[in-house]
This record gives sequence, C-alpha cells and structure tokens, in this order.
Amino acid sequence: MKKIILALVIVGLVSNVSFAATSAERIITNSLSMLDEITAQDDVSGMADTVRGAYAVAIIPSMVKAGFILGGQYGEGLILVHDKGKWYGPSFYNIGGASFGFQIGAQSVSLLLAVINKQGVEAFVRSQTELGADIGIAAGPVGRRAEAATDAQVKASIYSYSIAKGLFAGLSLQGAVISVSVKRNTEYWGKTMPAYDALQTPANDKRIQPLIRELESLMKKSEQSAKTEKSAKKTKAK
Repeated sequence: MKKIILALVIVGLVSNVSFAATSAERIITNSLSMLDEITAQDDVSGMADTVRGAYAVAIIPSMVKAGFILGGQYGEGLILVHDKGKWYGPSFYNIGGASFGFQIGAQSVSLLLAVINKQGVEAFVRSQTELGADIGIAAGPVGRRAEAATDAQVKASIYSYSIAKGLFAGLSLQGAVISVSVKRNTEYWGKTMPAYDALQTPANDKRIQPLIRELESLMKKSEQSAKTEKSAKKTKAK
C-alpha cells in the first residue's frame, strides 16, 4: 500500500507539469500517430501477432519519466476491447509509478499493451491496479512470429511494447500503477461513464474510428504475414 501511495504522489507531481494540455481527443489523436509509427517498424510482426489474438488493446501515446534522485513516470492512455470482431470503448486511464536512484533529466516513451484475456481488462476498470502484483504483465515477444514465449509471458495477462526514438522493443512495467481516468471518460462520453460500462459500449463514435481502422490494419498485417509463411512452407516442402 505504501508503494502505491508513493507512486501516486510522484504521478501527481509529474502529471501536473507534463499533461496540463491533454484532452480525451488529443489522447486519441496521439495514439493514432504513435500506432502509425510502431507499425512502420521492421520487427513489428511479433507485436502484430499478439495484438491480433488480444482481447483488448491499450495505448499510452506518451509516458514521461522525469526526476532528480527521486523520480516518477506518468502517462494517460485509452483501452479498447475487441470481442468477436467488434470493438468496444474507449475507456481512459492513467498509468505511473515511482523510481529511485541517481537520475536526472526526462525522457518520453510510447507504449502499447496487448491485453490477452478478460482478467487483464479488469486492471483497467478497477480504481487502482499495480501491474505485476495485482495482474500478470510481461514484456511482449518481438521478432519474426514471436514463437519463443517464456514462462512469465505464458502466465501474463498483458504484454507490453514500447517505442522511443525509433527503437521498438518489449518493455516490463512491473510495479506501475493503473487508475481509471474519470475526468477523461466524462469528457469523451459527455456524462459520467464507469470504465466497465464504457468497455461494453460499441465503439461507433467517429472520433475513435480512425484508431480502430489502424488497429485493424495492424491485425491484417499479421494475417498476411502468416499466409506468406504458410505458402513458403508449402513451397519448400514440395
């Protein structure tokens, strides 16, 4: 509990400085730009496979890490559920935590979280969830087809990916704290909207459609890659 309280204090300090101009629509716009950058990476096939099989996708377009000796990291994001070919949401959330040791300066990283089951989605509807403690999370598999999953990944409900300065990789978020953004949900939906209800509401609003189309494009990239590999194996077997 002390760890979560300290994390939230640091989150408040960092967020007041870095995210004063953020809005629900800006989070959507920045998520679209970030996803476009990620899908352009050469080694995106592993992530595309994971996203295609995920129950939900969460995006943090910019997570800032800053501090001097005692530091913090904070970001705002959104999550969309993908169930039986249909999209639901979004719901908005905050993510952050504290870090210790000698550090100075600031950096920003973009994150994509592939939520593989309903248990993972629960992390985004509770008032507070500590990743790694309350729900399993692991750095997402990368590379061609991402066939080698570790025991930690098999047990995880969420796979995390990051991109910073053009570099794409899996990223561990152990200890980060997720909390529902009541403010952003109210702003987007125009009324008080609990996260659970938001993620059961069809994502039909035109504001979210461009992001959904980009996610579906990423999934199609995975499907095409799988078909190419299957065809290559058949040709090699002849």
